[in-house]
Amino acid sequence: MIFPRHGALLLLSAALFFPGCGEEGPRIDSIHPPVGRMGEALTIRGERFGDEQGESYVTIAGIAPTASSYMSWQDDAISLTVPEFGESGLVYVHRGNKKSNAALFANEETIPVPVTGIQAETGPRISSIEPKSAAIGSAVTIRGNNFGAFREGSAVFFAWAAEQSPSAPAELSGPLSVPVSDSDFGYEAWGERELRVRVPDGAVSGNLEIRTGQGSSQGEYFEVAEKPGSKLYRDKRSYAISYAADIRVAEASAPNTLYIALPRPVSSASQRLGELLSRKTLPFIDNYRGVSLYKLNDLAPNTGAEIAVSYLVEVYAVETSVNAARIRTGRASALEDAYTRSSPLVPSDDPLVTRQASAIVGREQNPYQKARLVYNWLLREAEIDAENRQDDVLAALVQKRADPCQAALLFCALSRAAGVAALPLAGVLVDSSRATAPHYWAEFWIEGFGWIPADPALGAGAAPPSFSLREDAASYYFGNIDNQRICFSRGETTLPRMESQGRASARDRSYALQNLWEEAAGGLTSYSSLWGDIMIDGVYVQ
Repeated sequence: MIFPRHGALLLLSAALFFPGCGEEGPRIDSIHPPVGRMGEALTIRGERFGDEQGESYVTIAGIAPTASSYMSWQDDAISLTVPEFGESGLVYVHRGNKKSNAALFANEETIPVPVTGIQAETGPRISSIEPKSAAIGSAVTIRGNNFGAFREGSAVFFAWAAEQSPSAPAELSGPLSVPVSDSDFGYEAWGERELRVRVPDGAVSGNLEIRTGQGSSQGEYFEVAEKPGSKLYRDKRSYAISYAADIRVAEASAPNTLYIALPRPVSSASQRLGELLSRKTLPFIDNYRGVSLYKLNDLAPNTGAEIAVSYLVEVYAVETSVNAARIRTGRASALEDAYTRSSPLVPSDDPLVTRQASAIVGREQNPYQKARLVYNWLLREAEIDAENRQDDVLAALVQKRADPCQAALLFCALSRAAGVAALPLAGVLVDSSRATAPHYWAEFWIEGFGWIPADPALGAGAAPPSFSLREDAASYYFGNIDNQRICFSRGETTLPRMESQGRASARDRSYALQNLWEEAAGGLTSYSSLWGDIMIDGVYVQ
């Protein structure tokens, strides 16, 4: 349910927001076979299962096998017979009150069969995938027909899975999907009979499919190669949000135009943009580089206009466990090339930054360890506080004082200078009373694993007064992120001027990192704009 605005959300305890910490739970590295039949043997490999089964157990698609199903139980491997559950589903190892990350098992008997009939003639059809197994970030070629000569609104989807609450409806317990990402340079080629894409962040082994305006393809099983660790999406929280921009015109003459670039909540592996709940004005372009672009024409003096929207956004907490020794480095991908470059907000090639990055990482070559060294240096050497606002990243570096925005940008600049792909994120934190505050954090990329979160500000304790901060914040916020935030921009959103004579304006330290928020053109001489806070109208806790 969605709680009313002044409802019972305040009764939620801090324990609901922050799961306890302590001894690490079991971890699944792989299952074999990932596709099988009922009654066949399944082997689960990983760590911390325990030397004996005792009270520990496995669940597959929410069903626990009988005691006689287990053939062997070791600390790093479990063998059992697959129970008769009839559907594909997630595999977990339960030990004490700890539950492992999820692995996806596909029941061979329930994998979709090739489409026949009318849809087979008009909809997309996959004939082959090469290779059939690859790591996160790797290139995959998909051949078939009816893909469309141009991509337009079409997309490729890989399997994706999140830990589900025992109280979640049964129809939500199965595997979901994650699209190939444009911002991660996931689409390399799109043609009528051949696509070349990269395995997206968050993908797991399971069915791959293509969705176009002519329909969806049949699902084809694709195996995500073993990663150097695990990533868990858990504790889903759905937010009903609303926000607006209020325009008041003082002096104007026709013709005139006002463009409003309203940030949209980001869609990613850890945040799903659900349904549009309401919208007061139709946008000129609904999704333009991550914003909804509104165009207001011929505004009259002493009049006003309001741009208001409301969305449902699903946010997951992310927990990662990385075995740095298993990370492989090689030729840089397009993503790594793009997100190690210098930019106005992230000046990673400035001599001050490069010298400091070199001093921090020394001879370390592992990208994960480099990012950790940068994070630890920031928490140890820099004073991070909301009051420590600096003009730019270089000033923050010289003075070793930064607010959350500059702390995130400085983490990205130092990481990029050290050769680690990183990007800043902007959005809002949500406290237990549903108040919001702009916030900034970062992600860094590990080829073969995906994006890993880091929040130097919360790690340093620089949280709003009303925000309940974890006791283990310093360690938690490297590699993990909570579900008490909504992201509005990943990286820098760069928007071009819509008109050559347009007068653009930006909003510094707001909830999105974009260069242009408003642009006035023509006879719009004088106007004011009031951008409201992000309002939380309801919260659904799974």
